[in-house]
Amino acid sequence: MNGNFKTVYLAGGCFWGTEMVFKSLHGVVNTSVGYANGNPEIVNPSYKLVCTNTTGYKETVKVVYDPEIISLNVILEAYFLCIDPTLKNRQGNDIGTQYQTGVYAEDEDVLENVRKYFEEEKKKYPVFYTELEPLTVYYDAEEYHQNYLAKNPGGYCHITKHEMEQVRELDRKNRTEEE
Repeated sequence: MNGNFKTVYLAGGCFWGTEMVFKSLHGVVNTSVGYANGNPEIVNPSYKLVCTNTTGYKETVKVVYDPEIISLNVILEAYFLCIDPTLKNRQGNDIGTQYQTGVYAEDEDVLENVRKYFEEEKKKYPVFYTELEPLTVYYDAEEYHQNYLAKNPGGYCHITKHEMEQVRELDRKNRTEEE
């Protein structure tokens, strides 16, 4: 690994399963779950507060990756395998503003690459609600949410086994192309 890591923030519904997806990708060096792009007057919101649908914060996974091992496009491809961008404030059985899908970044180069990816992705759907914005604020979620499904293997996940298998296949393909 080269140490020239990049970061992207991905809101994909419940952050437990979304984090599991990105942790499974070779080249992702770190993840954490938290709350992004909500009301900046609400500092360090709790899960309970975010679930009131009054804060604007989205359950988000911070993904730190090594661009020499995995491209942003592969990360975005994995992301779109696991979300439905035609739903607003919902993924799977989870309904509420905290489940709004979105991609956020502090780095303008990352945002520009995501914009290009979104242009093509939008052509596949009759409506497209996934946000693309600069990251304005991010707070780590409570410790018990970090790596939740690793700690609670039988825990709830809106991402299906089929979607996870598609992500694993994408990762295998990416590793093969890398060699």
